[in-house]
Amino acid sequence: MVAATLRAYRAGRGDPTTIVGSGQFLRATFTPDGPGTLHLDWRTGTMRAQAWGDGADWLLRQVPAMTGANDSGHVFGAGTHPVILAAQRNHPDVRFGASGTVYHELLPTILAQRITAMEAVRQWRTLCLRLGVPAPGPNSTIGDLRLPPDPTVLAQRPAWWFHPLGIEAKRAEVLRTVAKHASRLHAWTTEPDLGARLALLPGVGQWTIGNVLSLANGDPDAVAVGDYHLKNVVTHALTGRPRGTDDEMLTLLEPYSGQRGRVVRLLLLDGHRAPKFGPRQRVLPMNRW
Repeated sequence: MVAATLRAYRAGRGDPTTIVGSGQFLRATFTPDGPGTLHLDWRTGTMRAQAWGDGADWLLRQVPAMTGANDSGHVFGAGTHPVILAAQRNHPDVRFGASGTVYHELLPTILAQRITAMEAVRQWRTLCLRLGVPAPGPNSTIGDLRLPPDPTVLAQRPAWWFHPLGIEAKRAEVLRTVAKHASRLHAWTTEPDLGARLALLPGVGQWTIGNVLSLANGDPDAVAVGDYHLKNVVTHALTGRPRGTDDEMLTLLEPYSGQRGRVVRLLLLDGHRAPKFGPRQRVLPMNRW
């Protein structure tokens, strides 16, 4: 259960900032107190936590929330769609963790706007390798782990700098805007209206907010409205129709208000996907146009 919760923080298998596997979790990130690295090890059956850097103490305090210990879960009862009940039986230990690091969660999510997951993962890895620095901590433990791009460094990069990475000016400007507001983001994390505050940032819409609230705040009700596939997955799972709209998805999820994100995660974990039609299209990265 812990591994599944922590795996949600990794932006693809090649994420230079986050490693999950073999009973261990490593993450380098920026905290309100500065950069830090967290190492969790449960190979012996007991969770052990270590941290390094200026943000070490903050990260250690965040461990219960991050591992989902603060999420008591939810049991769907009478009147619940049978597909959801089946998914709950198959995955009874779903927990939402809260990283508390909005800046870190925003960057790869912004990169994933309007492009394929494969391209987003590649761009995130490249961005971290170009602008991120080695994570705090002993090399014997952290290996090649790197911090996300420092907000000051990221904000100073002009839009044209991002183009060879496949990041067009529109997403580059959103990244720069988020970097400029990084200090505010830490304060916003504890506010009940985090979603509304994030919506004030140009280029940060419902899809981005839904994903970030789920990861940074552990919000079990957050839904990524505007996702290319999600509306079809939910519609197909709950009605049998192959395609749906965001409005239809939200209507289907309305009876589960407060736990809509949990319903979506259960459906995805249970393997629900919408039918595919037509040939697969070849995706050409922008920097190769």
